[in-house]
Amino acid sequence: MTTIRRGVEADLPQVLGLIQELAEFERAPQEVTNTLADMQRDGFGPDPIFKFFVAEDESGTILGIALYYTAYSTWKGRMLYLEDLVVTEAARGTGLGKLLFDAVVHEARTTGANRMKWQVLEWNEPAIGFYKKIGANLDPEWHNGNLTSEQLAAYSCNEAVQSL
Repeated sequence: MTTIRRGVEADLPQVLGLIQELAEFERAPQEVTNTLADMQRDGFGPDPIFKFFVAEDESGTILGIALYYTAYSTWKGRMLYLEDLVVTEAARGTGLGKLLFDAVVHEARTTGANRMKWQVLEWNEPAIGFYKKIGANLDPEWHNGNLTSEQLAAYSCNEAVQSL
């Protein structure tokens, strides 16, 4: 039997393992630079910035995670952002992804979020099928923007903001 529960700090080694498994699946294992120490600080330090749910079997093995954080929309207000929904390959197709997604939706409702957002790679047909099946909107109009740590370091900020 599998249990869905809130993640705790002791789960982080297994969680990081699932993140690495996801990176392999998404053909980008070299992109994971996050460390256990980073996750301990960012999830359980003095100013936590993420939370997560786990799907755990009776032996204590984590079979899936849903990692999320609170964000803010200038148009809609409080929102919940689902960063990653990962189910280990051996447990896919068993309903664990839906249970984890349900836990995040419940969290969004109970925390007063007006919107929930996430991303899915355009080639990830199983995930796209899952999101379509639950009635989610997959918006083709928006492009994702990001700056890498190297780009952030190289970016030239206006002098007026450097004293903030």
